[in-house]
Amino acid sequence: MTISHSNRRVQLRTGRMTDDDTIALLRRETPDFISPDQWPKNIPDMNPVDYKIWAVMQERVYEKRVNDVDELCQRLLSVWHSIGQNVIDEAIDQWRSRLTACVRAKGGHFEHLM
Repeated sequence: MTISHSNRRVQLRTGRMTDDDTIALLRRETPDFISPDQWPKNIPDMNPVDYKIWAVMQERVYEKRVNDVDELCQRLLSVWHSIGQNVIDEAIDQWRSRLTACVRAKGGHFEHLM
């Protein structure tokens, strides 16, 4: 199956791969694979896209009223492409202090420690 969007083509496999298949593949192909039981929880406060970049995007996208879904999509793409390296650098620079606060809070809520 091929999906086209904005001059980009994406090939999708029609076969299904289960979570167990993926984990088995990673164990075989990745010498330093960390098993899922050792993965950290999904903590948005520790993901630079969630705690910094998405906030910047929301601010810029909604500077003016959005009239319809097409305009929203266009504005999201435009803002995404306009984000400068400085925003990404700031997000990365905040990560260590967020990690320290997360450890102090023993994995609990830590925004108040920032």
